Amino acid sequence: CRLNLLLAGPAAAACLGLGCGLLGTAATRCQAATAVPVPVAVPVPASPPPPEPTFAWAEFWSFLRPQLLALSAAVALALGAALLNVRIPALLGQLVDVVARCARGRLAGYLREARRPALRLLSLYALQGLLTFGYIALLSRAGERVAGSMRKALFASLLRQDVAFFDANRTGQLVNRLTADVQEFKSSFKLVISQGLRSVTQTVGCFVSLYLLSPKLTGLLLVAMPTLVGAGALIGSFLRRLSRQAQEQVAKATAVADEALGNIRTVRAFAMEDRQAGAYCAEVDRSSRLNERLGLGIAAFQGLSNVALNGIVLGTIFVGGSLMAGDGLSPGDLMSFLVASQTVQRSMANISILFGQVVRGLSAGARVFEFLALEPSVPLRGGARIPGHSLLGRICFRNVSFSYPTRPGYQVLRDFSLTLPPCKTVAIVGPSGGGKSTVAALLERFYEPARGSITLDGCDISSLDPSWLRGQVIGFISQEPVLFGTTIMENIRFGKPGASDAEVYAAAQLANADGFIRSFPEGYSTVVGERGVALSGGQKQRIAIARALVKNPSVLILDEATSALDAESEKVVQEALDRAVSGRTVLVIAHRLSTVRGADLIVVLAQGRVAEAGTHEELVRRGGLYAELIRRQTKERA
Repeated sequence: CRLNLLLAGPAAAACLGLGCGLLGTAATRCQAATAVPVPVAVPVPASPPPPEPTFAWAEFWSFLRPQLLALSAAVALALGAALLNVRIPALLGQLVDVVARCARGRLAGYLREARRPALRLLSLYALQGLLTFGYIALLSRAGERVAGSMRKALFASLLRQDVAFFDANRTGQLVNRLTADVQEFKSSFKLVISQGLRSVTQTVGCFVSLYLLSPKLTGLLLVAMPTLVGAGALIGSFLRRLSRQAQEQVAKATAVADEALGNIRTVRAFAMEDRQAGAYCAEVDRSSRLNERLGLGIAAFQGLSNVALNGIVLGTIFVGGSLMAGDGLSPGDLMSFLVASQTVQRSMANISILFGQVVRGLSAGARVFEFLALEPSVPLRGGARIPGHSLLGRICFRNVSFSYPTRPGYQVLRDFSLTLPPCKTVAIVGPSGGGKSTVAALLERFYEPARGSITLDGCDISSLDPSWLRGQVIGFISQEPVLFGTTIMENIRFGKPGASDAEVYAAAQLANADGFIRSFPEGYSTVVGERGVALSGGQKQRIAIARALVKNPSVLILDEATSALDAESEKVVQEALDRAVSGRTVLVIAHRLSTVRGADLIVVLAQGRVAEAGTHEELVRRGGLYAELIRRQTKERA
């Protein structure tokens, strides 16, 4: 009984740990259900699951190659430790033979004969401990460096993707791949090398030792092996699919939490805390159910393995005892066989425990490599550049048609044509949803038009270097400027990383921001908080203007730059914009028509086409759509 409990120990402990994990998950779900009422879910037609990505072994090898030396050393040490563990049962058998011979003899004779095998065993234990330390240390180093390289490459790949990619993928899901998936893959990689390699080596080596000790007993062990391997392969294909579904659901829950926490002011303003908590709990519950099913599958695999392996051990003891009774085995050989059998059982139990982790790791790695393999339709760099001395800033849209990739059936622009003369201000106005901001997005090459062309000084912008176009030619100021959680100096310098302090000060003065910045106790070193939360709307807008002006762009895009400000802030910001537009080609997208009266050309955009164009006075006299928009806004203000 004691021997059977010892042999079954590792696998039983694994099952106990898995059971505790499942109970912990269930307890968490119960607490979430009692803390926040979850709204009743409305049934939604199930969409077909996305195709499962395949693991990119070639891509993985590119990350592994720099760590090949450390990894090879770790593998060699792990194999050495495993082979030493294979040798230990034979030495234990020799020690047992000494004990059996000297069982009724003198103590001095026993100590003399037992000293040599005991010292050899002790030296093997010490050497095995040293090798174990070495391979775990080396493997930890290699694993962390591989994971770090994967994270850096994935982040760089995400930054390269088109804006349409971010329209279709939520930020929380992307962050989950960057953190949780890489961590899951790293853990699996380290476990497979350390535990998996050692367990497989010990299993093979001990089987060889067992065959040399007793071919009959070894044949008994080999009878059940094909059944175990076949059952493992069958269950593995099912668990792999289930693991991907579970990881996708975790990413959805992370996305809900990221969105709610990132917009906590809006959530608080509408008293939607309970609703957001309920939505998150619903996603977590779905994730828990999938992981519970995955846990049940892994538990079934481990349980069946334990039953089969312990049955083999029981048969080995029974048959081995009969062989020893007939002088077919010595007591030492039987002890060696039992210890080697225990090593095989323990190694195979570890392999079964690692099976679920390997499934999770391969699935997580496939998800990471799926995004690493994506190539943007608009590369960040590459293409022609117009020399600065000859850059005029003449922009022409010719018969441009466009639909957003997430809404391919809805055409936002239809045969849109417009010319922005150099150093002139052109304003685009019109009803909401008419395509005004889309014009700015296409000029920035956030998207590519389906038909037509956009040229800068006669050069199609698709042939120009996008990094040069965005970084040096175009300055973009949006309605809701986003600042980074660093200092004001670094936020302005974001527009031109190599800008000197003097250039930053000059841009802030031009943006009418230098005065309020210097009024802060820490001046330009003031930390603005996450997304500029420590600043007012007008202050954030003026810092955004300074950030756009520090690179001295030839083309300036103002996308509803003052529509979200109060009257006083709008006046200050408008003064800054009036100074900023001097000597530049300016595209103004405005909802408040009072801000575009002085534009050189006003274009009214409706249903994706230019409805009318002219100066303010011309359009008012014409009495068309522009005049109607003015009447509506005047009536709303009254």
